[in-house]
Amino acid sequence: MLDIEWIQNRIRRSEYYFSRHGDQERQNDNLTIMEVEEAILNGRILEQYEDTGRGRSCLIVGFTNFGKPIHIVCGIKKESLAIITVYIPSPPKFKSPYERG
Repeated sequence: MLDIEWIQNRIRRSEYYFSRHGDQERQNDNLTIMEVEEAILNGRILEQYEDTGRGRSCLIVGFTNFGKPIHIVCGIKKESLAIITVYIPSPPKFKSPYERG
């Protein structure tokens, strides 16, 4: 199980990286790296995912300093935080940033 404090500490120490997919999705939604960091630093874990062969991961919901909701899926790779994907939650998949559609 991933811990939000551990994740946030990795962000503060710049001990993280974006997967190729995560960075592409970030760019597709016109999100800056700073916005992703802000969302993680004030976010909370919404869902935990079991190890499906690539390690454990979790879904974080957080907001930028301007209130933009962001979902971030994170995992652990060699003691670093891996940002697997990033997106703005929207219908029909999500009714709200906290609730699936």
